[in-house]
Amino acid sequence: MVFFESFIFGICLNFFLILFFSRAPIMTKKGWISAGILGTILWGCLFWQGWLSVVLYLIFGSLVTKIGYEYKNNIGIAEKRGGRRGPENVWGSAATGMFFAILIKLNSGDLTILKMAFAASFAAKLADTFGSEIGKRFGKNTFLITTLQRVKRGTEGGISLEGTFASLLGAILMSYSMMILGFITSLDQFLIVIGSGFMATIFESIIGAKYQEIYQLSNELVNTIQTSLASLIAIFIYFFIH
Repeated sequence: MVFFESFIFGICLNFFLILFFSRAPIMTKKGWISAGILGTILWGCLFWQGWLSVVLYLIFGSLVTKIGYEYKNNIGIAEKRGGRRGPENVWGSAATGMFFAILIKLNSGDLTILKMAFAASFAAKLADTFGSEIGKRFGKNTFLITTLQRVKRGTEGGISLEGTFASLLGAILMSYSMMILGFITSLDQFLIVIGSGFMATIFESIIGAKYQEIYQLSNELVNTIQTSLASLIAIFIYFFIH
């Protein structure tokens, strides 16, 4: 009964919140619907802590996207739709986290590892968002990660010093949020989640530089690969250390 009550409460909460905030320039209409479904699943699986984790990611990600948006829009590298997230953005960013949330709910494995993998997926995505948005606005020199050749801002696989530091900041911010919410409970887990989120972001840039255009990979698919890599790296490092 508690299982169903948590999902019913999640449905009601997300319905009324979306009804209230739907006019905010954060998501498209379909994006809000997807966010509601995701929020309901996370509340049902992880209660308010899981729900709040994705809300915090959305807030941090939306705020950093708005930084220098007019400038990025003028040079043609801004996020489409005025920075509003659509359903493809929601699921590309959170599908991995939702997968681990369901495993946690089903108690399918070591809960410490599953929670750390859940946290790492969102740390990686916020690291990617911070690095991309700050790098496109403030990056003075952008280099292709595989060749270190100078490229234009916004080029897939392009990195800058400013964007790289921003990625690390994003990973730290999301990891700290996950610690506050109780998904990671020790210093070594905190450092593992930061490291795995940051490393997955570097790998994501390599994928963007070498494979995205060749194999016509969508940004959303690359995001899913990146968040999955972060979770796997976190699990591997945890096993290696312990």
